[in-house]
Amino acid sequence: MTANPIPARMKGLNRAEICDQNFIEFVKEWDGRVGATPAAGDAILPGSALDARSFIELLESQLISRHLDLMARVLRVQNKVFYTIGSSGHEGNAMVARLTRHTDPAFLHYRSGGFMAERFRKLPGMDPVMDSALSFAASAEDPASGGRHKVWGSKPLWVLPQTSTIASHLPKALGTAVAIEQARRIGHASPIPEDSIAICSFGDASSNHATAQTAFNAAAWTAYQKLPAPVLFVCEDNGIGISVKTPDGWIGRNFRDRKDLDYFHADGLDLATGYGQVQAAVEHCRRTRRPTFLHLRTTRIMGHAGTDFEIEWRPLEELCAVEATDPLLRSAAIALESGLLSKDALLALYETTRKRCFAAAEDADRRPRITTLEHVMAPLAPYTPAAVAKEAARVAPHEKRVAAFGSEDKLPEKLPPRHLAIQINNALHDLFCKYPETLLFGEDVAQKGGVYTVTKGLQKAFKGTRVFNTLLDETMILGLAQGYANLGMLPIPEIQYLAYFHNACDQIRGEAASLQFFSNNQYRNPMVVRIAGLGYQRGFGGHFHNDNSITALRDIPGLVVGCPSRGDDAATMLRTLAALAKVDGRVSVFLEPIALYMTKDLHEAGDGQWLFPYPAQDEAMPLGEGRVYGADADDLVIFTYGNGVPMSLRAARNIEKKHGWKVRVVDLRWLVPLNATFIAEQAKTAKRILVVDEGRHAAGVGEGVITAIAEAGYRARPFQRVVGANTYTPLAGAAFLVLPGDEDIVAAADRLA
Repeated sequence: MTANPIPARMKGLNRAEICDQNFIEFVKEWDGRVGATPAAGDAILPGSALDARSFIELLESQLISRHLDLMARVLRVQNKVFYTIGSSGHEGNAMVARLTRHTDPAFLHYRSGGFMAERFRKLPGMDPVMDSALSFAASAEDPASGGRHKVWGSKPLWVLPQTSTIASHLPKALGTAVAIEQARRIGHASPIPEDSIAICSFGDASSNHATAQTAFNAAAWTAYQKLPAPVLFVCEDNGIGISVKTPDGWIGRNFRDRKDLDYFHADGLDLATGYGQVQAAVEHCRRTRRPTFLHLRTTRIMGHAGTDFEIEWRPLEELCAVEATDPLLRSAAIALESGLLSKDALLALYETTRKRCFAAAEDADRRPRITTLEHVMAPLAPYTPAAVAKEAARVAPHEKRVAAFGSEDKLPEKLPPRHLAIQINNALHDLFCKYPETLLFGEDVAQKGGVYTVTKGLQKAFKGTRVFNTLLDETMILGLAQGYANLGMLPIPEIQYLAYFHNACDQIRGEAASLQFFSNNQYRNPMVVRIAGLGYQRGFGGHFHNDNSITALRDIPGLVVGCPSRGDDAATMLRTLAALAKVDGRVSVFLEPIALYMTKDLHEAGDGQWLFPYPAQDEAMPLGEGRVYGADADDLVIFTYGNGVPMSLRAARNIEKKHGWKVRVVDLRWLVPLNATFIAEQAKTAKRILVVDEGRHAAGVGEGVITAIAEAGYRARPFQRVVGANTYTPLAGAAFLVLPGDEDIVAAADRLA
């Protein structure tokens, strides 16, 4: 049997035009049998769980999604639209939207036009066409991102915006599902109903990504322990990822029999058949509170995006076969077969929807766009200093503090000066007393109290619902943090070592820190990420326990990074970081120098000069404020941070003896953003400048310091830089060949002399 020849007229058209014509001709030429027209509440076809009223509305949502795609392809060449990754072939995801609530948080695949059009029905007065058109046009009036990106998002509809996600949103979707139940356990007033579920959609190709797999594993790990995790993973299986085909049957084979990840299949190409199948998955997830995997059959027509000319790499016969599975053709057949719509009525609805989408797009093109850098950056890193300072200085209830610390006499301000680890621990106790929604979690943080006992006693004082261990997976730890933050809690996740953060960096760079930017500050996921790091552990543990690479942190837009070198600074810095989270929704990293955790002495053994009293409850460190040792000294100014502070203070004593100079040591304390004004002010009176940076020669903090000095006009000052070598840190004594030491600082001063 030979294949049907391809009509000549179809060879000169692009695939969007062909799909458009396919629908019109399919309806015009349809000659099937028409059944008795069902009433609004009757099944659309015999045996279907879908009623006629719901079918018509789903069909309308499918048509809206399709015509937004067609509109984008036409207007992109006119520079009126700036995004052409479409939803064509995936319109069946509208069923998921209909069968869930608008208060079920949704983290969506970029082919979710049908879902969005349908979810817009959940609240009166909302227009999916105009809102989408504004987003396609990058209009400043776009209600989702304010014109910063084409995203599927809506604050009132609980659709948290994602941008071209390749599975990176799955951990935070699972985190949000876990947070729904966690809110109830700790008595936190959740912004959504207690029986909500989290929805997370993605493509078949993305399901293979390591970030997706970590979410599936963590979901099963949670369910195995009979902990609620009501997440609905929706795998929209169209059989291809850009140009790489998914092996037939792979998704079903890979997920059907996974323990503790409950599998459902649904036909997303057929509303009449698929509706009941989707309904079963949604109801199971909501009822059982278990992670549920919905394998939704879809297809992909019109290519990956407008720039994907499939005809150049895919056989024409194959393209035509795929286009024949267009779900809109099946929906048209259902409408006609049921007698619900005539051919003329269906075509009229199709063309009316087209006109509506084009009219909205033309209107959106006339709306203002972003024209200034200030406008672009406005939601990236909001900061209200007065409000943050007030919140940071607000004290915790006294009775809660007494209960947490054990007695009035054990309050930390009444105890002798202590080292860094204990003062961090005291500050965390205080934050837990001040914010009942605070959660601390990570690897080994609970009963053990962390590898270095920094969190010792917290679980006993605040119970396992607020302080708990997680599985050993940094990606999921940060995904959980985003989930808790999405529902209004204050997460303090711990990453055990800085080197481990690099495994999961994108959860902060691409997800957490970008949410305010891409939602135009409508959504926030505030958190304080504790990371133990930096070097100088006397050769123990090698690279993974002596990681001096913080460049990845410095490159994340909107992130705040603080690094204390002493206990009192740690306490006041933590208060400010928590206030930044509560007031401005900021994502921050509290970088703790491991080698200074237990340090008590500065110059000689037993001098106790690196022990400090616990600061008063109403004392907090303003963002960007450094600490200056020897403010009047100007012969040599040393800029440093973390481990470099006590090293520089020791070296300063030797330099003063050797050269007769007065030496000032400047502890930056805040590494992101660097306070260029403060740095320039300290450099202004310096006769010589030395930057001590334990980061690597090619990438550390020092470049930022030197740039701030040069841009302020002080580039004529003699300066030296003492930095780590461009290598990983080895074991044992060889570590001190890599990292700068006291003698290196003195040697640099000699060169300046």
